[in-house]
Amino acid sequence: MASKIAYQGEPGANSNIACQQMFPDMESVPCASFEDAFELVASGEAELAMIPIENSIAGRVADIHILLPQSNLQIVGEFFLPIHFDLLGIPGSTIDGATEVHSHIHALGQCRKLIREHGLKPVIAGDTAGSAREVAEWNDPRKLSLAPPLAAQIYGLDVLASRVEDDPSNTTRFVVLARETALPAREELPGPAVTSFVFRVRNVPSALYKALGGFATNGVNMTRLESYMVGDEFAATMFMADVEAHPEDLPLKLALEELDFFTTEVRILGVYPAADYRAAAATA
Repeated sequence: MASKIAYQGEPGANSNIACQQMFPDMESVPCASFEDAFELVASGEAELAMIPIENSIAGRVADIHILLPQSNLQIVGEFFLPIHFDLLGIPGSTIDGATEVHSHIHALGQCRKLIREHGLKPVIAGDTAGSAREVAEWNDPRKLSLAPPLAAQIYGLDVLASRVEDDPSNTTRFVVLARETALPAREELPGPAVTSFVFRVRNVPSALYKALGGFATNGVNMTRLESYMVGDEFAATMFMADVEAHPEDLPLKLALEELDFFTTEVRILGVYPAADYRAAAATA
């Protein structure tokens, strides 16, 4: 029996594509929500989960910054997926004969040129692949879908236009989650590594500035830093960060020691191999 990897969305979604590309031998399991995907891994029904965390255009994925630290799962990998959308319709449909285009709000926002050019009415759907399924079920040539290429194959739709996104550089970063275990030692990750963690600064003036100073003085590259409020405590701010280093590397070890002095909480969410995409993007 093939091992399983869970993802949020319907079959044909970008998360489904990410699962197939990174783990082609695993069975991809669709889930209605991120919480459901987390639960499949926590319960042992799935070995891994593929979760989108940020998009190069839309920014961070809503709620992940809160759900991930609470999931009791561990980040064990990352994957960068170029995002492409196709315009799909039932067999025999045409763009000129259509009046509506259905998709997730982010997909509609990332394909504005095509929508305006053809005078289509954008209709928000809960999921890109779900909009393709609905278009197939409605069997109405006036209704089209903006969805990933895989959705056309799954739902038997015609591709009326390919790669219609406004920005061809559109990319989503996913993290791979597994049940918690001991963090990998440096010798287990001989190449470039990424460390993800959350922290809460002390309620003193310039606390964040001082907390981050150790990363600058030790030459640690911080690639992501986001803040979010904790519950209804407007004075309690948590930060989620990614750095390109392993905790056993001396520069990061020193930076984390300094961070600990100015914080009330520091928790590592994962230490994992840096995706090849990072090196390629740095030299592009």
